[in-house]
Amino acid sequence: VHSGWWHLFLNMFMLYMFGSYLTQFMGERKMLMVFLIGGIAGSCLFFLVALTPLGDIGVRVVGASGGVFALGGALAVLTPRARVLLFYFVPMPLWAAILVMFALSFSAGIAWEAHLGGLVFGLAAGYYFKRRLRQNNWW
Repeated sequence: VHSGWWHLFLNMFMLYMFGSYLTQFMGERKMLMVFLIGGIAGSCLFFLVALTPLGDIGVRVVGASGGVFALGGALAVLTPRARVLLFYFVPMPLWAAILVMFALSFSAGIAWEAHLGGLVFGLAAGYYFKRRLRQNNWW
């Protein structure tokens, strides 16, 4: 479920961009695992925060953004020097682009908690996979 065609397009475009790049590092199964668990982590954090005074129960939780942010977080750890063109014309490191995209999450009506939950999971997954790669050339 997405909140419109534009939301669906952005999520699927970023899933393709991050997912295809991450698949080269760890394969389809592990990339899909990071995406799905990141989405679940994002939803869980949203619902946990909703129970606190910081939460806004009126915000809808739709889309795949938590999973997309998980992929971005994992990539930022695995490829810290990767450069991207934010909005197709602003060159910057991937990690900085993800922070800019996260900052945009604080617009009205966007479940920033889901983005944060996915991002934190993705960063942790990236560190885990990077450590495994260094230990024994795992993937």
